[in-house]
Parts: sequence; structure tokens; C-alpha cells
Amino acid sequence: MALKLLRTIRLDPSDTFVFDRAAEPGEWAVPGGFRFFDVDPEQLTGKARQVFRAGFLGLSSFGASTLAVVVEATGAEREAAIGALAAHLVAAHGAPSLAVATTAAEDEISFAASLADQPDGTIVALHRTVEDGALRERFRTLKPGTRQDRDFSKGGFRAFEFLEVVGDEGPDETLDITALGREQP
Repeated sequence: MALKLLRTIRLDPSDTFVFDRAAEPGEWAVPGGFRFFDVDPEQLTGKARQVFRAGFLGLSSFGASTLAVVVEATGAEREAAIGALAAHLVAAHGAPSLAVATTAAEDEISFAASLADQPDGTIVALHRTVEDGALRERFRTLKPGTRQDRDFSKGGFRAFEFLEVVGDEGPDETLDITALGREQP
């Protein structure tokens, strides 16, 4: 069985507008809910609130990403992700030692791997809330089509594809999306 993890992905530039620091496409990603254990989400506003609601944590920039994609990973890549997250836990979150931080990072990477137990190319989104005083994360997935020629390892993804319909599938209706917004004679 192949090892799978999550990588950040950007389908449009919106992450660069809604987050103070957007993760770059292709970073290893974890949900990162631990960032909010000492925070009152009701006090968060603006971009910080957006990170709370929907931000995966990218493990290179430590920025946020709205979406992550399932990709295969090597053992060395998994270990590097653990090391990066452990160092971040010490530097930014006050972990008492690198050993303690490494254990916590291993748990977070294992959790991300459990979310990546999907077909390669599956897109994962999260929605984070507080319910009855407890942090709750919900995850949604969008599975790729059957095309096998996509390379999602670098974070690239086409949001829409157009398929040729063969046969009588109903009336011929077309829409020129390039003409939308322009005045029609």
C-alpha cells in the first residue's frame, strides 16, 4: 500500500486575498487545528477568522490553504514533513522540547495521512467550528474523474474540463462564456 499525504493546492488566487499568509501550491499540508486550542474563535475577525474556518497548514511557509490534494509520498518526504512541523511547534507554539514536538508532529502527520486514504488527486476541504466548547473539524472530498494523465504532485489541477458528448443527448444548447458581460446586438 502506497503512503499518501496531503499537499496544498490552489485552484484560483483567492487564498492570497483571504489569508494573511497563503501557503504556496505543493507544500505538504496538515489540518493544523492545534493552532486554535488557546484561541477564542469568537474573538477572531477578518483573515484570522478565515484561517480558523477553512485553513490547512502548509508545512513550508506555514501559511494557509483552503484546499489540499491527496498525493503519494515517500517515507523520506513523510519524515521531512514531521521534522518541519516539529521545528515549527517548538518555534511558534511553545513546545517544551523537540522530542515532544516530534511526537505531536507524528500524530498530526498520521492524521493527515488518514485523510489522504483516498484516490490520488482527491481534493480535500475542511470546515472548522467550535461546538459545545470543543473544536470540530469536518472534511469534504471531491474525487477526480477517470483520466489517468494528471500529475497532482506539483499542485496543478484544472477546475473544469469539457467533455465531448456523442449521440443524441437533448437539444443543442450552447453558451459563449467569453461574450457574457458584453452587450449583445
